[in-house]
Amino acid sequence: MRLTGSLEEEVTEKIRRLPGKTGFYYENLVTGERAAYHEDERMMAASVIKLFVMTEAFVRFEEGTLSPDRIIRMKREDCVPSCGALTYLHDGIQVTVLDLVTLMIIFSDNTATNVLIDLLGIEEINRTIRRMGYRDTVLQRKMYDTEKSKRGIQNYITAAETGRLLREMYQGRLVSRQASEKMISILKNQQLCSKIPFYLQALPEEPEIAHKTGEDCEITHDVGIVYAKQPFIVCYCGNDTDTPAYERVMAETSLWLYHRNSEVRV
Repeated sequence: MRLTGSLEEEVTEKIRRLPGKTGFYYENLVTGERAAYHEDERMMAASVIKLFVMTEAFVRFEEGTLSPDRIIRMKREDCVPSCGALTYLHDGIQVTVLDLVTLMIIFSDNTATNVLIDLLGIEEINRTIRRMGYRDTVLQRKMYDTEKSKRGIQNYITAAETGRLLREMYQGRLVSRQASEKMISILKNQQLCSKIPFYLQALPEEPEIAHKTGEDCEITHDVGIVYAKQPFIVCYCGNDTDTPAYERVMAETSLWLYHRNSEVRV
């Protein structure tokens, strides 16, 4: 159910005014009402693609072809710069596969992500993405692969497909109910909270938020489930945009949507 025209315009008005490519998807998970703006626009994914890497890991856990408790010994050559903790820990540290998934999500750890991509395989991850019906989402390179990036080889998502992934996770239909619940519990421990949660985390009764951010030069995303009285999905995606301005919009719009979905409506 789409929001009425005037209300949808109110939700998306600030996003429409931003420069560059912006995408937005909102869905109330109780009533089904939706609002969207350029939700099918393909965007360079930054770290939001890590949601799909996590999904493939849980597919393997469910199949029994990969144990979440399998020990991985980290090597110095695995390490890449930027987000995360593993790059700064000692050579030879041992972690489980589930530890890698957790670090990839809650700290957006690029080293953990790349080790998982090597373990799971790019083709296998994409095969699962396609099998699940995501036509515009694709993983084409590891994190911090500057050579491929210079050649225009990027990972892609859309706001709508990311929203669908989160909906299926919320409904317990992504891989399995148990897997969906575990993935949500990981996302709720997100430590990068300057976008969707910015104002929400200051509320007297701070809502739970299961979300994943993504950022790079002139790229900013945040996608997640906000547990208001009526839980909702909200996905913000931006490429070649004014990232500080968009992140203010994310914070303000998320607060507005939270209050709207926390009112008692009859």
